[in-house]
Amino acid sequence: QHDVSFLQEMLKLIEGDKVDVVIGSRFVEKEGFQSSTIRRVGINFLSILGWTLTGVRVKDITSGYRVVNAKFIHIFATDYPADYPEPEAMVITAVHGGKIQEYPVVMKEREFGTSSITLKKSFYYMCKVSLAMIIRRISFGVRRQK
Repeated sequence: QHDVSFLQEMLKLIEGDKVDVVIGSRFVEKEGFQSSTIRRVGINFLSILGWTLTGVRVKDITSGYRVVNAKFIHIFATDYPADYPEPEAMVITAVHGGKIQEYPVVMKEREFGTSSITLKKSFYYMCKVSLAMIIRRISFGVRRQK
């Protein structure tokens, strides 16, 4: 699904230490595979939740096509969500003061296999990820106050 031809440009964005995390986003220029309507609704909900919790707007919050700098490799090596990590990792980046930039990419439609998020599991996914994002944000605020 992730076209490696975008990788060099994504890497260039973090080389100057102006950006900490680059997210390959299919929704910046809206080219290529855009996902189903129901998934886009869910992604938009999580994007709005992330923006509400952090003040950072990421359109393609569930994209796993990411490049991170050394600071966030270290942070993620010690604290990275294990289950459906992308939206929660965005919250982690934001609460640690990281600068996130989306880079327009073209995603390909899945050719093989099936998604772990079926229609039946989508309600569970939305609840679990939303709760994880909220808890992550609250727990960071509590730690900072101590």
